[in-house]
Amino acid sequence: MNANIQQLIDQTKVKFGLDLYYLKRHSFYRYVNMFNETIYTFNMEWFPSHEAEPEDDDVNPDGTAVIEVNLNTGQIESVIFVMDKTYARHGVTFKRPYPAHVIQWIEQETGLIYGEHFHMHHKERGELSFEEAIDGVKVTPSGRIEVKWNQHGQLMYFTHHGPFLAKTLLKAEEYALSLDKLENLAKQQVQLFQWPSFEHNRIRSIYALEEIYVKNDGTGTIPYEIGREETHCIHVNEVIEWNEPLNNTFEKKEIDIHLNISAEQAFSLEPSPDALPISKEEQAECIKAVRTFLAQKYPKDSGKWVLKTLHRDHGYIHAVLKNGEEGSGFIDKIKVFIEASSFEAVNYIDKKEMFQVCGILSPSQAANEISVSQKEAFEKLRERLELTPIYVYDEVQKQYVLCGKLDCHDGVDAESGEVFSLKEQ
Repeated sequence: MNANIQQLIDQTKVKFGLDLYYLKRHSFYRYVNMFNETIYTFNMEWFPSHEAEPEDDDVNPDGTAVIEVNLNTGQIESVIFVMDKTYARHGVTFKRPYPAHVIQWIEQETGLIYGEHFHMHHKERGELSFEEAIDGVKVTPSGRIEVKWNQHGQLMYFTHHGPFLAKTLLKAEEYALSLDKLENLAKQQVQLFQWPSFEHNRIRSIYALEEIYVKNDGTGTIPYEIGREETHCIHVNEVIEWNEPLNNTFEKKEIDIHLNISAEQAFSLEPSPDALPISKEEQAECIKAVRTFLAQKYPKDSGKWVLKTLHRDHGYIHAVLKNGEEGSGFIDKIKVFIEASSFEAVNYIDKKEMFQVCGILSPSQAANEISVSQKEAFEKLRERLELTPIYVYDEVQKQYVLCGKLDCHDGVDAESGEVFSLKEQ
C-alpha cells in the first residue's frame, strides 16, 4: 500500500480511537470549488469488528465510522458515526462545558479562530453549528462547521465545509444602502411567477420579489443563485432560438460520473480537467448543442429558453436554462449535460417534467387567472421588503464585497390579491 495512504489510515485510527474497528474500504474523491481550486479528499469507511457485515454493499452497519480527510489541507473534512452509535475508545470526547471545549477542539482542528473566522449559527443540546461572518455580517458563500456529540461527550458527527476565505479576500467598506434608495430596483424585482402549490397539486400565479444582491459601492448587482458556492461558472444569458424544428428525436444517454483517481493524482493534487476554463470557442459549441437539444425535445419553444450559465463537472459541461417568459416559475428550469469532448448533449433534467412524473403537479392544469397588476402587487409588498447587509463573493473582482440582500418573504396571489408567506408554501 502507498506509504502516504498507510500514514493517513494509521493517524485516523489513533485519532478517533478505532481499535475495535477495521478499515472496510477507502477511496479518493475530487471536486472543483467556486474559487476554481481542485480539492482532493480521502474517504475511509471503518466497520465495527464485532458487527456482521450487511449483505447489501450499499449499507453500513450501525456504528460505522465514515471519515474524510482533505488532502489539500491535511485536515479532517467530515466524520460520521452511522446511526449516532460509536464503539470508539479514547477517541474524540468533549468535556463540560461543551460549547467551550467543542470550540477549542474546532480551533485546534481547523486553525480558525472563533469570533474572527467562524461564529455561532445554531445551538441545541448535543449540537452546534457555525458559519462564516465578518463583524457580525453574514457572507456568501460561507464556510460551515457542524458538530454533534452524545450524552457521554463522544463525537458523533463533524463537518467542515468551505475554505473560510472571506476575511482574507475582504474589500472593507462602510455600509451605506437603504430601501428608499432602491425603490426602482425593488419594483423591477417584483415579478409574476408560476408557483407550485404542492398541497393542492396545482400551479398558482403569484407576484414575488426575486432576491438580488446590491453592491454597496453602487457599481451594480450580483444575482442570487442557489448553489453558487459549489461551482465556478460562466454567465452566458443568451436566448436560444432556431428557425426549424429537428425531425430526429433526442435520445438520453446514461451519465457516467465515476472517477478512478490514483494515489499519485491525489497526493500530487493534480488539477482536475473540470478546472479548465471554458473558452469562447467551447462556449459557442455548447450553445450549438443546447440549440440542437431544444429543437429536438421542445420544437415549439424557440426564443422561450435562456441559457444562463455553463460550468464543468465530472467530465461534462452543465448548461443551466431558465424560462425567459414573463410569469415563468422556479420550476421552469432545465439542466443539459454536454459531453465535454464531443460537445454533444447527452442527458437533461427538466424540473417541471420531474414534478409531473412524480405526480406532484398535473401537466394539464393551467395557472389561475391574473386580476392583480404588478404595480398593485408591489404596493402590497412595499412595507414587507427587507434589505440586509451581507458580504458576497464577486467573481470579477475575486473579492468579497459588501452588498445589501434585497428580499421579501411574502408573495401576492395574482388572482385574489391575498398576501401570503412564501415560507409556508
